[in-house]
Amino acid sequence: MASERCQGKKSWPELVGVSGEIATATIERENPTVHAIIKRQGTGVTDDLKCNRVWVWVDAHGVVTTVPMIG
Repeated sequence: MASERCQGKKSWPELVGVSGEIATATIERENPTVHAIIKRQGTGVTDDLKCNRVWVWVDAHGVVTTVPMIG
């Protein structure tokens, strides 16, 4: 869960089911303090909280599978 210290919009449930490219552009437009990074579902990432990062989890077809959120 995103820390209260993080600025701006923190999650994007409306993007589940859309393409990862559209999701990253939307996230970065709606919260310019973050960098959205597309990751294939099942790949490893660090578990540290960063207010300037959003993992965008996609399936083999590039479709968002999980609610993107700051972290």
